[in-house]
Amino acid sequence: MAHDGAMPADTPILADVLGLTAAALPEVEALFEQGRESLRAMVTRDGRVSSAALEEHQFAAHCLSWLATYTQALQQMQAWAERLQADGKFGTMEALLLQIAFGEYLSQIYGGIPMSQGEMARLQDLRLTPDAPGAAAGCLMAQGNTPAARMALVGAMRDNHGRATFGTTGLDDELEMIRETFRRFADDEVMPHAHGWHLRDELIPMEIIEKLAEMGVFGLTIPEAFGGFGLSKASMVVVSEELSRGYIGVGSLATRSEIAAELILCGGTDAQKAAWLPKLASGEILPTAVFTEPNTGSDLGALRTRAVKDGDDWTVTGNKTWITHAARTHVMTMLVRTDPASSDYKGLSMFLAEKTPGTDAEPFPTAGMTGGEIEVLGYRGMKEYELAFDGFKIKGENLLGGVEGQGFKQLMQTFESARIQTGARAIGVAQSALEVGMKYAEDRKQFGKALIEFPRIAGKLAMMAVEIMVARQLTYFSAWQKDHDKRCDLEAGMAKLLGARVAWACADNALQIHGGNGFALEYQISRILCDARILNIFEGAAEIQAQVIARRLLD
Repeated sequence: MAHDGAMPADTPILADVLGLTAAALPEVEALFEQGRESLRAMVTRDGRVSSAALEEHQFAAHCLSWLATYTQALQQMQAWAERLQADGKFGTMEALLLQIAFGEYLSQIYGGIPMSQGEMARLQDLRLTPDAPGAAAGCLMAQGNTPAARMALVGAMRDNHGRATFGTTGLDDELEMIRETFRRFADDEVMPHAHGWHLRDELIPMEIIEKLAEMGVFGLTIPEAFGGFGLSKASMVVVSEELSRGYIGVGSLATRSEIAAELILCGGTDAQKAAWLPKLASGEILPTAVFTEPNTGSDLGALRTRAVKDGDDWTVTGNKTWITHAARTHVMTMLVRTDPASSDYKGLSMFLAEKTPGTDAEPFPTAGMTGGEIEVLGYRGMKEYELAFDGFKIKGENLLGGVEGQGFKQLMQTFESARIQTGARAIGVAQSALEVGMKYAEDRKQFGKALIEFPRIAGKLAMMAVEIMVARQLTYFSAWQKDHDKRCDLEAGMAKLLGARVAWACADNALQIHGGNGFALEYQISRILCDARILNIFEGAAEIQAQVIARRLLD
């Protein structure tokens, strides 16, 4: 498809669509500011934001989080479109993606943003009674997301081999080369086998991990001085996106090393950096994160697993759960309580706890620890475990940073990267659902024609493509912020919040397109649906994420 900026006369694209979207943005931004001040008034006690009041008005707080996320998402879509326009790459497909995104999201802002299937964030929940939309917003709401526009977008997608959100992402040539490399790897090495791994509940084969190590995946963002490539967070987003498109388990392998490396880079001693980072970068050692405990969930400050000083070393007693890839790994980034007198996050410390990788016959051969697998719906390729520690030993030199009581602070420093990563994985899963759903819709014939020719089916595919691009631009922006040393916990949280919802919606709609076949285990969309469901839970459940965003917006 040509990107000369000219719009064919037969497409339902609004005249001066970029001008309309630019004119509508200030209206959205003003609504957000009004909502923020309204919520602030609801939750302020004695001149300060009250945590108790914020919890009392939790629904309103989460409405603000979603309104803020939509505002930032539309801002980034506009920035993306303007970059493409400046480069002469804003063509028909791009105009349709932008127009439909604004038409739909503006309508949701004024009518109700879906936080989940049964919960809508409405302006009245923030005690707002806005005037009627302005001329630009009203035009986009009435004419932006029409059946004709959606059908036109799907027609352009078919011309583009089902890859509506590729080719015009707005990234530079280097990042697009990285994308193409890992797209081919996912197509050739991952996708043909992923469904079998899932159905047989198998660990991802070591051959795949070894190939990823050879490609430098585990050291992508680790500085060159420590054996990595020293590339950007944006590069990791592209890699995670493409590998997750192949299979979320493979896309998540690099996340383990990324977060472990960031913990060590931010909080480790010089000796710890020199000892651990080169091995992480090469894939010589595989890490796992050991944070969550039974009955604590997101309340990490309530952790009870304890480490007691034993000479120069430490002895650990307690239980952990939902530990991903626990059996095959060599080191655990372990958050435990070292101050027995404490009852909050201040008494927690982080350790680099060494262990021996297990086998199928003996998954946990290290003395002092035992474990059992947790059977799960999806996200199976690394497996989930519950672990018990009784007399487990950790070397004294493996206290991260060499100082007690810094564990929670050290972990918090990784949250930006973790949530950016989750946004990227969500985009990959959503893209996989789109491609699988579109192929089925083109191949399956009903009543004498392909499913894709029916407006309701085409409309589902179009909205998948639109929301994937929206989530993608929001995630890329959060990575850009991180790469430019800007605080981005807010943007990363928004990327994760929206991306997870988009992935689930895409998987659910793609399964619906399959009809009864989608409910059959033999069709890969059944796996994609199961894999998509975890994204709204791990790295901060959607409700926790919305609460964190709201609190940050009121700082």
